[in-house]
Amino acid sequence: MDFQLSDDQRALRSGMRDLLDAVFDRDRLRAAVERGGTLDRSLWRELGAAGFFALRLPEEAGGVGLGLPEAVLLFEEAGRALLPGPLVATHLAAGLVKGAAEGEAVVTAVDGDLPVAHLAEADAVLVGAEFLAGEPLRAFVAAAGPVRSVDPLTPLHRVAGRTAATEAYSGAFPYEGALLTAAEQLGSAVRTTETAVQHAGDRQQFGSPIGSFQAVKHLCADMLARTEPARAAVYAAAVTGDPVEIAAAKLLADEAAVRNARDCLQIHGGMGFTWEADVHLHLKRAWLRAAARLTAAGAEELLAAGLGAARPRSGSSAGPGGGGPEAGGGG
Repeated sequence: MDFQLSDDQRALRSGMRDLLDAVFDRDRLRAAVERGGTLDRSLWRELGAAGFFALRLPEEAGGVGLGLPEAVLLFEEAGRALLPGPLVATHLAAGLVKGAAEGEAVVTAVDGDLPVAHLAEADAVLVGAEFLAGEPLRAFVAAAGPVRSVDPLTPLHRVAGRTAATEAYSGAFPYEGALLTAAEQLGSAVRTTETAVQHAGDRQQFGSPIGSFQAVKHLCADMLARTEPARAAVYAAAVTGDPVEIAAAKLLADEAAVRNARDCLQIHGGMGFTWEADVHLHLKRAWLRAAARLTAAGAEELLAAGLGAARPRSGSSAGPGGGGPEAGGGG
């Protein structure tokens, strides 16, 4: 199967990158940090006008009529730019919540017993299989209390009485949400790799770029070696839509985003720990995403179940002595 991007897909990705460079550059990123992650509604409407949320709606419903592979490309760019807000929930709510497709409404979602992101600004919230808006939403928000967020761009509220049994989405939504979150993680992993390589080439120590030192070379190579398998897994899962492949993609993308951000911080040295550097923002967002919409434990359970359901091929060796179950290669 060929997972190379088509010319149209490359143009779509390039167009979204150009748009985000124009409407959410570093100055606006920093402004968002300073205001505590409060959403910029004009930016949200810009995304809506560009078709970010309505990408997968049919054209007759006012959408763009594209599919999950194209959505993954846009969310990869959003992750690369550290775009804040409940992007996944609003995208999934397009066509179901009035104004979501156009970027006029902000939609967030309850994800088990985790704190809810951007609840105070939401026009609707997905709880289980229903969307709350209007008076039910106001009552829901009134029962919630703010909690400290590790990510300054993601304000969080905890709702009393929520349990881990509460599903964030119904139907195919859990897996689509997990895949789009994995795409954001992939974009972050790409950006931290680029940032680390650039810094390693610019920073001088002992009269040489630090990128000429073997230890730094190894860190940069490891970052790329994590990013590209994650990219392949995310793109493949977007084509197949298979829950097991989505689990593998989320697992790989989470690891790439978190570990790449940590290695990028290491390459930056003491500078990486400062508030002025952006590296810590990628790490903090990666931590939040890794804990949401199919965690590592949940992904591993899905992968194990998928391997357990697989049967040995005819004539294959089951293992040493031929007496045990076939060792599958998943993920």
